[in-house]
Amino acid sequence: MRELAAGLGAAALIIFLFYESSLIPLVILAGLFLVLLRFTGLKTPRFSSVGQSTRVKTISFNQIGGQEVAKKELLEALDFVTKPREISHLGIRPLKGVMLVGPPGTGKTLLARAAAGYTGSSFTSVAGSEFIEMYAGVGAQRVRQLFQGCRKKAQGERRKNAILFIDEIDILGGKRGRHSSHLEYDQTLNQLLVEMDGLGGGESGLHILVIGATNRPEALDEALLRPGRFDRVVQVDLPDLEGRKQILKLHLHNKPLGEGISLEKIARETFGFSGAHLESLANEAAILALREKQRQIAEKHLLEAVDKVILGEKLERKPDPEELWRVAVHESGHALVSETLQPGSVSQITITPRGKALGYVRHKPERDFYLYTVEQLEEKIAVLLGGAVSEQLVLGNRSTGSLGDFDQAVEIARKIIAAGLSNLGVVSIKDLPKALLHRTIQQLVSSGERWVSGLLGERTALIEEVARLVLEKEKLTGETLRRQIAAHRQAG
Repeated sequence: MRELAAGLGAAALIIFLFYESSLIPLVILAGLFLVLLRFTGLKTPRFSSVGQSTRVKTISFNQIGGQEVAKKELLEALDFVTKPREISHLGIRPLKGVMLVGPPGTGKTLLARAAAGYTGSSFTSVAGSEFIEMYAGVGAQRVRQLFQGCRKKAQGERRKNAILFIDEIDILGGKRGRHSSHLEYDQTLNQLLVEMDGLGGGESGLHILVIGATNRPEALDEALLRPGRFDRVVQVDLPDLEGRKQILKLHLHNKPLGEGISLEKIARETFGFSGAHLESLANEAAILALREKQRQIAEKHLLEAVDKVILGEKLERKPDPEELWRVAVHESGHALVSETLQPGSVSQITITPRGKALGYVRHKPERDFYLYTVEQLEEKIAVLLGGAVSEQLVLGNRSTGSLGDFDQAVEIARKIIAAGLSNLGVVSIKDLPKALLHRTIQQLVSSGERWVSGLLGERTALIEEVARLVLEKEKLTGETLRRQIAAHRQAG
């Protein structure tokens, strides 16, 4: 900024000496100066106004559920900030950075806010996208101003520690050399590295802990993650069963609940949900109770909210009777294959259109799985193929409704090959010839289809019975389905 002003001032002096009788050139020069200020972003960024972007309600670690391991790791890192005498006595170097890595909605921002409250530090929060501009040098300047703003804010609050939270840090800290057009991204990252090394003119006695958050750790530059910069990488994963129960309790504690609600049951129905999904589930359940003019949230509201979070709102449009019968047959096939392979696994069958789905079978896994055997993956393929095979057996043909099922089945087959669980043995899937990869995937899917055809070929009457029941009630619970299967078995 000073350099630009000095250059324009010198230009103004030269113009004045040559054009004493006219002020028009000076007016043009002043206009050019204002245009440069407007479009180069050299005015103070909005985050450099200390505290402007961080007026958020503080929270504690007790208000964050389902992330016990992540909280433990982060708290250990924060002890280096809160216990300076102990770490100085043992000769420990304070951590400069902590990287929070995990899927969206798992609570990375909440953990950063809780860290500020726990340490009593000054807190500044920005997003990585705020640093990137098309003009060279602007991003690097904003990094300098950001760290200067953190120091000024901490001094103004009379604190010895500051926490700087950078969300979406993969935008700012992506691998260098990817952008051949210009080096703005690289210059911005280089400036961040300089500031984290303490070479950016930091005040002595003030410790800035940088907390980054990303869901794309593979995109980060290696220099950013080396020890001495981001010393700790904390995994903030999707919550397990116990974690989901804790999160549900936190989000339902201020809501009136009816009798007999089993959070264990709801937690089992929500495998793969993040904390944000579970918060939305609790909110949607309350909205459903409000629609029905109920004073309390019932279990049925929570279960319907699971469907809404997964698939979206119910649609007003209805398929014609012929299409509706096909959907019922299709979903019945999925459910019967699932119940055969894993008794008790089906939670609900519905033919209520939601989002892009005309029907849906919600499964209830016995427990959370993090590793799968080849038999388990083949069972997943079989369940996915149950809908198309049922249509073929009952209706004599198939429809485009199986397109999504086939996509998922192919991806599972690809996973089997990549994990070395196919007849190819251990291979590099990216080096496999495309024809061989396609043939192996086709063999895995075709083998599953033959097995499902043999299984359901003997149960065509049962498929039709279940489909008629689904068509009549529009929604069928897993318990009702299992009673129907038992009654058919006894009758046969």
